[in-house]
Amino acid sequence: MGTPTTARRRTGGPSIEDVARLAGVSAQTVSRVANGATVVRPVTRDRVLEAMAQLGYSPNRVARALRSGRFGTIGLLAQSFDRTGEARVTEAVLEAAEVEDYSVTLLHVRTTGAAEWTHAAQQLSHRAIDGLVIIRAEHDTPETLALPPGLPVVASYSRLVGHYPAVAADQVQGTRDAVGHLLALGHRTVHHVSGPASSEPAMVRAAAWRRRLEEEGVRAPRPYPGDWTPRSGYAAGLEMADDPEVTAVFCANDETAFGVLRALHERGRRVPQDVSVVGFDGIALAEYSSPPLTTVAQDFHRSGRELVALLLRQMRTSEPPDLEPVMIPTQLVVRASTGPPSSR
Repeated sequence: MGTPTTARRRTGGPSIEDVARLAGVSAQTVSRVANGATVVRPVTRDRVLEAMAQLGYSPNRVARALRSGRFGTIGLLAQSFDRTGEARVTEAVLEAAEVEDYSVTLLHVRTTGAAEWTHAAQQLSHRAIDGLVIIRAEHDTPETLALPPGLPVVASYSRLVGHYPAVAADQVQGTRDAVGHLLALGHRTVHHVSGPASSEPAMVRAAAWRRRLEEEGVRAPRPYPGDWTPRSGYAAGLEMADDPEVTAVFCANDETAFGVLRALHERGRRVPQDVSVVGFDGIALAEYSSPPLTTVAQDFHRSGRELVALLLRQMRTSEPPDLEPVMIPTQLVVRASTGPPSSR
């Protein structure tokens, strides 16, 4: 029968004493390295880290949290990790958190219903997290999304902007650039396929589209309803293909624009000779559509980095957070899907 230490090692993995023995240091030194102390000499730290890796030793986060008051974990709450924007922001959050030695716990809300978001918020009370990143809580406000008190929170563009520190792409300028580009090509007006009526970014883009036309003395035509999906763009495209007055279309996002492109192609409307099409987001596939899509590119990677930076600032200071959102510029990327209207 083994000693208690031996038995614990067999059932619970390598111990701090095992690491200390292999590295030739004290258990206290191993503890200092595990907790990021700066008083350990680099050569000693490297030796301890090598021993940890060799033995497969992982510091106990719960015990560390009891000592430091931190879990070393960030929560990330979103509805649709499968949407391109959310996926790319999530990837950037994971990378930025890893650089800061934080892990990330993903909390997935599968529907847009308020009840599920409320349930997710309640779940946070039982999660060992130090702060929370919210991506696109499009249907909720601070009143409906009851978060644990005192929890540091940051949000991407949504109705939570102004209530929590936030990061937002410059939706207004991006939309103005897209509509201005089409008008400068000679189009008399610009039609719009919108995003969901419940989405804050979609509403901002639709309002900016309307204002930009009004500035030119053009009455905005009736928008075609969309929901971010190629399917909704396809349905709108079939409808507008029968209208010879439609020569330029600004879509709320790139995926909607892909649906429009297919519908126009199937109905024999040439892009850009008959109809110019612009998307929004700047996803990778936009460069490879047929024709390549003119789009307003968002810097999703920078958004994720900024979200983590804002959250860590909250967690590391007692000062009241700045509620003015960090605004990230967009960029109009002109490709072959836009051109002057054909002469009639």
